[in-house]
Amino acid sequence: MDVKIEASWKDVLKDEFQKSYFEQIALHLKQEKALNRTIYPPGNLIFNAFDKTPFDKVKVVLLGQDPYHGPGQAHGLCFSVQDGVKPPPSLVNIFKELHADLGLPIPQSGNLTKWADHGVLLLNAFLTVRANEPASHSKAGWENFTDAVIRKVSELKKDVVFILWGRFAQDKQVLIDATKHHILKAAHPSPFSADKGFFGCRHFSKSNELLVKAGIEPVDWRL
Repeated sequence: MDVKIEASWKDVLKDEFQKSYFEQIALHLKQEKALNRTIYPPGNLIFNAFDKTPFDKVKVVLLGQDPYHGPGQAHGLCFSVQDGVKPPPSLVNIFKELHADLGLPIPQSGNLTKWADHGVLLLNAFLTVRANEPASHSKAGWENFTDAVIRKVSELKKDVVFILWGRFAQDKQVLIDATKHHILKAAHPSPFSADKGFFGCRHFSKSNELLVKAGIEPVDWRL
């Protein structure tokens, strides 16, 4: 199957695109389209995280779960929304922690593309969702693909910082070789859990400390 994705990722993941589960994902999306269901993000942005952060540029992996399911929000980067869209509650809390940790001003836009450009792979476990139905594509097969992405990063790179917020993301720790990478864990930034260990986690400064120690240029977290 020919998949439109950034060249370095296409090479790293070429075997995955030939597997039966990936054919099932494609079939599922075609069926949804045939039923006139609205799917987020738009087709050209499904692999946006990979297009914005080529494989050789990945320094940090930030794991999310599901794309936003409201109009105009999702654009293929976890936790991020498009310009002009009000930042959702979890992102508001991320910005509060960013300010508390690094003293940076609270961003006006919820668009995290600049992080992606600086080597932060903003990866959701499920890359698509049906409008207004959270987790509606959780059984579509995407998790097979994104688990493979995490394994490939772990296997082929060194000193990547994996940021795991919440139990769902932390369950992915088994895919990561902790002897050659760094794992930062905290509660999810959702309003339901941010007070239970997300606020004060200082993962932005900690990521950069780990990268600098490994001789890697730190991430510019300014937006």
